[in-house]
Amino acid sequence: MSRRSLLRRLLEIVEVIVLTLAIFFVVQTFVAQPYQIHQGSMETTLEPDQFVLVDKLTPRFDAYKRGDIVVFAPPESWARGGTPFIKRVIGLAGDTVEIRDGRVVVNGTDLLEPYVFQLDGQAQPTTDPLEHGSWTVPVGELFLMGDHRAVSEDSRLFGTVPIDHVVGRAWLRYWPVGVFGVLPSPTYEKLQAAAP
Repeated sequence: MSRRSLLRRLLEIVEVIVLTLAIFFVVQTFVAQPYQIHQGSMETTLEPDQFVLVDKLTPRFDAYKRGDIVVFAPPESWARGGTPFIKRVIGLAGDTVEIRDGRVVVNGTDLLEPYVFQLDGQAQPTTDPLEHGSWTVPVGELFLMGDHRAVSEDSRLFGTVPIDHVVGRAWLRYWPVGVFGVLPSPTYEKLQAAAP
């Protein structure tokens, strides 16, 4: 093999590597990003050490909905080494979210929440001050809660979260392989029926 041929091959390899890195950067920045669950606040929907794929593209033209699971940057006072949080959207802009004896009430309607962590068939109670409270969600923000309410640090403690702090919507659990699947999003039919 001649020196010129060897240089040409080397240049092709460099081009492939640069192109691969560029594609990876664009996909991870604008389309989808892997995320490892670090907290227990989404049990049993998502367990610690599972991996999800976070959709960063569709939220640009499809607004977040109640029930979506989102990854977001927590308020600075709650940040731990830059690790994002993962929670469920409970309230949207203009919603009034109330916690009444551990029940979640949005705009006067109790949410049916089959995803909430249960032990021996019973939802785990929260502790004061998390069992009571009322919040109105400002424009451009979301009210977020974990599915394991007793251990979740969420909007009940740090308030609503600006949408521009949200990384994206978790939509696919891909590791470990035994739990692979699309994450379902509830519809809250009772709440929709009560809407004007």
